Amino acid sequence: MKTKIVAFGAFFALLLSGCKKVEEKPTVKVGLLYSLTGAMAQSEIPVCDIERMAIDEINSSGGVLGHTIEVVQLDGESKPQRFAELARKMLTEDKVATIFGCWTSASRKEVKAVVEEEDIFGLLWYPLQYEGLEASPNIMYMGAAPNQQVIPAVDYCLRNFGKRVFLVGSDYVFPRTAGEMVKAYLSHIKGKCVGERYVDMECEDFSDVIKQIKASKPSVILNTLNGSSNKAFFAQLKAAGIGANKIPVMSFSVSESEVSYIGSDLLEGHYVSWSYLQTISSFHNHLFVSRFKKRFGEDRVIGDPMEAAYIAVYLWAAACKKAGTFNVEDVRMAAKGLTFDAPEGSVTIDGENQHLKKQVRIGRVNAKGLIDEVWRSDNLVKPDPYLSTYVWAKGL
Repeated sequence: MKTKIVAFGAFFALLLSGCKKVEEKPTVKVGLLYSLTGAMAQSEIPVCDIERMAIDEINSSGGVLGHTIEVVQLDGESKPQRFAELARKMLTEDKVATIFGCWTSASRKEVKAVVEEEDIFGLLWYPLQYEGLEASPNIMYMGAAPNQQVIPAVDYCLRNFGKRVFLVGSDYVFPRTAGEMVKAYLSHIKGKCVGERYVDMECEDFSDVIKQIKASKPSVILNTLNGSSNKAFFAQLKAAGIGANKIPVMSFSVSESEVSYIGSDLLEGHYVSWSYLQTISSFHNHLFVSRFKKRFGEDRVIGDPMEAAYIAVYLWAAACKKAGTFNVEDVRMAAKGLTFDAPEGSVTIDGENQHLKKQVRIGRVNAKGLIDEVWRSDNLVKPDPYLSTYVWAKGL
């Protein structure tokens, strides 16, 4: 008798399990493709974290089109070719509806080639500011275009520090292309590039670079280094007696997350150019920061690429709801013109190039490791990835 009861109990449990599965929501898979290891991990892991936060928020509010978002997360290992391999896997094997990912332009360009393949046709939501000269129908660009970051920063530097500029960056697409833009712009506005150096992504020895900086006597250093090499650069710059009060550095890839890693003792007084700063004083941003810290801890900070990645998830969800489907082409078309009330302020996807209309901010690192706004644009700046409105840029 006991055996029969146990058997009946097991059957009843199985029956209930089957009923439960029927009641569960269907899922839609999305890919998170970032470097969890390698030189870029310290920058990219926080971006991945906040996208998971956005996904959990959306799921707790009912999901998208009656579906729960399911995450497929893979490690690009700070290797551009690895990003391409994993993007292909996500789209062809894992069957994700879209990919959120990439930091460096080198990894983005590798993934771009994959999502643009006719038999794949995926959609990448890219959270980083970058060098421009691109507008793929298969990419939604959440970060700043050059006219929303690089050019305003150069203007600020020349107004406040002087016209002698030294360029230092990592040896890959974004820094070198941004360098060419800066030099072209400087020649137009009577500024001068007094030196230029590009180093390996994992460079730890900046002694030759610093010797060149000292010899060239710049008014300001424009920094496009990415990843862990930033810490070595700022440490050796300070050790050489070059502080922010002597030669300020304007960085394009150092957000609050990187400040936390590098140390405010090395960065205090130096400058950055972004659209989002954690210190933005608005009710919406205070709530955003509060939710983030409640989840990840009071010591964690939010930088521009993280906020842009958070925006990406919500805009994708909104585009799916507007389209009434997860189909890539329908979602892409529905996304054009969408507006989102983001922590940085209102942003809109420009229907012409799939970049965001957004505000520009210049910030200065303080002793607490946060970044204080010292200047911002009066209005949203329309993205111009090809710098088509600038006469001097025609030869780029």
